[in-house]
Amino acid sequence: MRPLHKFSVSRLRKVGNGFMLLGLLIVLALGGLSLMAAVDVWTLQKQREREEQLLFVGNEYQQAIRRYYFAAPTGTARVLPPGFEALLEDDRYPIPVRHLRRLYPDPITGRTEWGEVRVGERLSGVYSLSESQPIKQAGFPAAHENFKDRSKYRDWVFAFGGAQRLDNPANSTATSSLTGKPSDELVTFSVPTPLGKIK
Repeated sequence: MRPLHKFSVSRLRKVGNGFMLLGLLIVLALGGLSLMAAVDVWTLQKQREREEQLLFVGNEYQQAIRRYYFAAPTGTARVLPPGFEALLEDDRYPIPVRHLRRLYPDPITGRTEWGEVRVGERLSGVYSLSESQPIKQAGFPAAHENFKDRSKYRDWVFAFGGAQRLDNPANSTATSSLTGKPSDELVTFSVPTPLGKIK
């Protein structure tokens, strides 16, 4: 027969080891939850940063298109650029003029491809091709207040004047750069006025 004290010590050791193991598992679980929460916060922060980059880059394209339009040489008609390259090298002058420092990729998708807004064959604006839902739903600057409550990044349209989207011309709608809201019917329009309204 085992001595009582030896039995008790052995049993207490087993119980103690069990509690230590349970405590370790709890600590690991809590650590995992904390790590997941940290990853979620980091992911959210990165998305917010990409949204701010999209607002900056989209505005850069919009302003470059506007500058191209108003930079028409004396005696020539004001026209929108034929494409992105014309923003980098406006060859309407003897010495090419740059309206955009470089071609920016889409901060949301990470790709160089953009949705294009066109007036006829001319580039009037850009928008992201992302179908993701924006985090930012309010608090936009006045120039982009029409982005409020939009369900997709592709609804953030950075356009100078109104135009059709190339991705779905059959169902496209005209958009005003001031309101950013699709009209009920597809309308025809001329080149933008200085305020970007549809004539």
